[in-house]
Amino acid sequence: MASALDSRLIRDPKLQEIAEKVEAGERLGFQDGLGCLETEDLFGLGRIADRAKTKKTGDRVFYVLNRQLNPTNLCVLSCKFCDFAAKAGDDHAYEMAIDEILAHATPDIDEIHIVGGLHPKWKFEDYVEIVARLHEKEPDLPIKAWTAVEIDWFTKISKKSLSEVFATLKEAGMVAMPGGGAEVFSDRIRKELYHNKMGHDRWFEIHRKAHELGIRSNCTLLYGHIETLEERVDHMLQVRELQDETGGFYSFIPLEYQLGTTMLVDRPPSADDGLRTIAASRLLLDNFDHIKAYWVMLGEETASVALNFGADDIDGTIVEEKIAHYALAESPVGLTQRRILKLIREAGKVPVRRDALYHVLEIHDEDDARTHPVS
Repeated sequence: MASALDSRLIRDPKLQEIAEKVEAGERLGFQDGLGCLETEDLFGLGRIADRAKTKKTGDRVFYVLNRQLNPTNLCVLSCKFCDFAAKAGDDHAYEMAIDEILAHATPDIDEIHIVGGLHPKWKFEDYVEIVARLHEKEPDLPIKAWTAVEIDWFTKISKKSLSEVFATLKEAGMVAMPGGGAEVFSDRIRKELYHNKMGHDRWFEIHRKAHELGIRSNCTLLYGHIETLEERVDHMLQVRELQDETGGFYSFIPLEYQLGTTMLVDRPPSADDGLRTIAASRLLLDNFDHIKAYWVMLGEETASVALNFGADDIDGTIVEEKIAHYALAESPVGLTQRRILKLIREAGKVPVRRDALYHVLEIHDEDDARTHPVS
């Protein structure tokens, strides 16, 4: 149990009110979320969020030995924030052959994360084959695959219902969904940045159906571009409402916008902005078990700091991340397990290895030389 929070360590009167609500188990509202994002008392906010995190998962921080697979970047969409997507003939356009795809599935990882473009020529059966062949090669490897945007595309190209699409993918071996494609749940932003992509009503419909069918998922927020702080808070509250309804989300993942060549704004989000967003997420999303500090977009050091601002997950080894790095992310394309353990321990937390479904596989002792497998 976390020790009582010393109110003298919180300088912002609004944050003191928020801390009292959190301590009393009272759910935070819109103005509270806005207060978290606007406060200049960054360390006071961090203390509140870290206490809330500690009440949920103690000093544990989760990570996964995973690999990201992006089978193609050919995409029928042209979202203004995306440097990854390509059209046929572009210099950076690619599509992987099945042997290259299968090489991503190895027995030394605990999750494979699949997301890519909406290929203009691939059929639904091509996407199903990717899952089926990976599952055939490594039957015990959890496959987390296809964002809601891709699922929506599958219904269009197959003329199948959501239930039919999900049933086919489950049979092939998919066990969970990533949370991408959420961006910001704002009609204003959709109209400005990705008007050809499905809206947030469809995103919620797809995740609701997935949860109904026993497929749990994550949820993301793309922040640091043209969205307002009010829109960030509204996004979180909409997610919280669906989680109240279904309980199907594993984690919430704030994704920092990467300037790349799209340059929607003059400068990238600051580290402080990222920490405020993660802390606000932890405090508003009281019904989420996990808040992720995604090191790929935050950077390694900020992600480590975020583990004291409410985050309890740092993602994983990834091996080869393409989407953020096409947008010129400065982080490595992958991290070793040793490096991840170091980042967690530098934050004063206990590393816990998990799989895609948050099954605990190993709890690491504070001593670097020892680990304790979980039976």
